[in-house]
Amino acid sequence: MWTALQNVVFPLDRDPDVLPLYSDPETWTVIEGESVKVSSNAHIDNVLGRHSARVPEGRRVSFASYFNAFPASYWQHWTNVKRVRLEVETSGSGTVLVYRSNSQGAQQRVESRRVSGVSTSTFDLPLKTFGDGGWYWFELEADSGDLILSRGAWLTDAKQKQAGKASLGTTTFNKPDYCVRTLDALAQSPEVLELIDRIFIIDQGNEKVADEEGFDKVSAALGDQLEIITQANLGGSGGFSRSMAETLKREDSDFLILLDDDVKIEPESILRAVAFARHSKNPTIVGGHMFDLLNRPVLHAFAEIVDQGPFIWRPQHREYFPHDFRTTNLRQTRWMHSRMDADYNGWWFCLIPKKVIQEIGLSLPAFIKWDDSEYSLRARSKGFHTVSLPGVALWHVSWLDKDDSIDWQAYFHARNRIVAGLLHSPFPKSGGLLRDSFRLDLKHLLSMQYYAVTLRHMALRDILNGPEHMHKTLPTQLSILRNTASSFSEMQVIRKQDDMPSTNRGKQVFPIDPPFSGPKGPRGASLAIFTAKMTLRHWFTSPSARNRKRPEVELAKRDATWFRTPHYDSALISTADGSGKSWYQRDRATFRRLLRESLSLHKQLRDNWSSVRASYQRALPEITSVGEWNKTFTQQ
Repeated sequence: MWTALQNVVFPLDRDPDVLPLYSDPETWTVIEGESVKVSSNAHIDNVLGRHSARVPEGRRVSFASYFNAFPASYWQHWTNVKRVRLEVETSGSGTVLVYRSNSQGAQQRVESRRVSGVSTSTFDLPLKTFGDGGWYWFELEADSGDLILSRGAWLTDAKQKQAGKASLGTTTFNKPDYCVRTLDALAQSPEVLELIDRIFIIDQGNEKVADEEGFDKVSAALGDQLEIITQANLGGSGGFSRSMAETLKREDSDFLILLDDDVKIEPESILRAVAFARHSKNPTIVGGHMFDLLNRPVLHAFAEIVDQGPFIWRPQHREYFPHDFRTTNLRQTRWMHSRMDADYNGWWFCLIPKKVIQEIGLSLPAFIKWDDSEYSLRARSKGFHTVSLPGVALWHVSWLDKDDSIDWQAYFHARNRIVAGLLHSPFPKSGGLLRDSFRLDLKHLLSMQYYAVTLRHMALRDILNGPEHMHKTLPTQLSILRNTASSFSEMQVIRKQDDMPSTNRGKQVFPIDPPFSGPKGPRGASLAIFTAKMTLRHWFTSPSARNRKRPEVELAKRDATWFRTPHYDSALISTADGSGKSWYQRDRATFRRLLRESLSLHKQLRDNWSSVRASYQRALPEITSVGEWNKTFTQQ
C-alpha cells in the first residue's frame, strides 16, 4: 500500500510573495557559460487551488521549489524509505519531466513522459545515491492549450515504524490573535486534523486566547481536540514542558509538535514531519525551518549547530543566511543540495517523539533561551538525533528588529548558555565558553550597556549558587529583571520627538553596508589594540561635563556597534524596532566596578568548573522530571 510522504501544495492565502517557495518562478538558460533569467512562467493567477495549478500554453513550470521538491538525501539517510513514487495527475497535453540533483547541486534528468487528456503519471524513484545530498523534482511543459496539474504527491510503500498520532503544543503570552489564526488554519485542514490527537494551548498571559474574537468559532470546529490550559508565566520552557507532560498522559499520541505562538503555519508541514517521524529508523526529533513572517520568501534558519569551542549556537553555514528565494531559487542555490545535519532545531516548530520525552525528561527550567538546543544535545547523548527537514517550515516574526541581548533577556542568554555548557561541553574548564562570556561583558561595558552586564552578573551568581535556583526562581525572575531596568538610563526609551534631547555633535553617519551583512569591526592585531585603547579610556577618563548634560552624538541602531560606540562619552541611540531612542551614558565608576566583577565571577566559575559541573549534571534528571515540573506548574 502506497501512502503519502509529501503532497504538492500551493499557498493557502494566494500570496504572490510566497509563490517562489512553491514553484520555481523563473526559467533559466545558459548563455556563454552564465545562468541567465529569461522569463517568468509561474504566476499567482495560475494557482487554481490548494493542490492544483495551470501551466499556460507553450510554457514550462518547474516545481524545483522549497515546498514541492523532494529532499531525497534526508529520507535516504534517516528513514526506512528505499524508494518513492511520484504520482502526478494532469489534464491537457504536454510533458512531465523528472529531475534529480546531487550534493553539489548538479541537475540530472531522470525520466520524461508525454501526457494528453486526463492522465495519471507515476514514476518509481530509488533512494540509493543521495548519501551526501540531492533532491528529486518534476517540471511540466504545456503543448497547445493549457496543461492543468490536478494533484501531485510523493508516496512510499515502506512500512511505518510508528503509527500513532501527534499532539500539538503552543505556549503563548499575550498573543491571542496569532493563536486563533493558527487554530483556524488547522480547522480548515481536515487532512491534518486526522493526524492530531490533542491541541494544547498553554496560555500564560493576561490577554486570554479564549477571549479573542473568532475563538468560539474555531473552538467549535476543533471540538475535543482543543484544550486550553492556563498557568502562570513560566516562559517558553514552562509552557512547552507542560505540553510534554500532558502528552505523556495521551495513549494515542506518539509525538508532540511544539509551535511558537507568533507564527503562520503551512499545515502540510505537519503532515510531512509526522510522516518522517513515523518512518525514521530510530526515534528522531524532526524540526522545521523558519521563514520571516514580515518578509515571507526569506529563510532565516536551515540547520542549527552548537559550536563546541565557544559553546554558542549558530547556523551551520551562517554566511548563507538570511536567504531570499526571490533572488536565488533552489536550482541556483548549490549549498541547499547538500544534506546538513543539525545539532538542534528551534522550538518554533519541532516534533519530539514521546519515547524521547519518556527517556530524557522535560525541558530544562530555563524560562527562555537554550531550552531547545540543550534538549537536543541531551537527546543526542542518549542516541536520539535531530533532523531539520527541508520542506517543513513556518513563518515566524524574525529577530531583525530586536536586540534581546541588551534587555531583560540578557540574563537568560548568559545563564542558560553556561548551564548548557556545564551539562554538555566536552572540554575541561569550559573550553572557550568563559573566555567568550567575559569578552561579551567587555563589549557591553565599552558600549555603555551597563544594564545588560548587571543582569549577566546576576546570572553568573545564580549559576554558582547551584541548580536548585532554576525552578525556585522561574515564576518570579522576570519581574526582578524588569524592575532592575529602572536604575539604568539606557533602558528608558524616549518615544516623543518633543522629549528628545539635542546632541552636541549631531547625528553621526557611516557608510551603509550590504543587506544582512552588517558593519565589520577590527580583527587580529587591530582588535587587540582597539580593545586595549578603549578599555584604558573608559577606565582612566571621565566623560566631559558637556557630554553628561546632553548626549554627545546621535546614532542609528545599525551604526551603534561595539567598535563605534566606545569612542563617545554618551550617545542617543535608536531602539532596534525604531519606536524611540535611548540615552547611553558613560560612567567610569560603573565601568570599573562591573569590569572587576566580571573578572572575579568568571574566575570563580573557571576555578570551580568541575564541581559546579558535577552538581548540575547530578541535578539534571530531577529538575527536568515530570514530578519537579508539576510542583512548578502549581505555583500561582
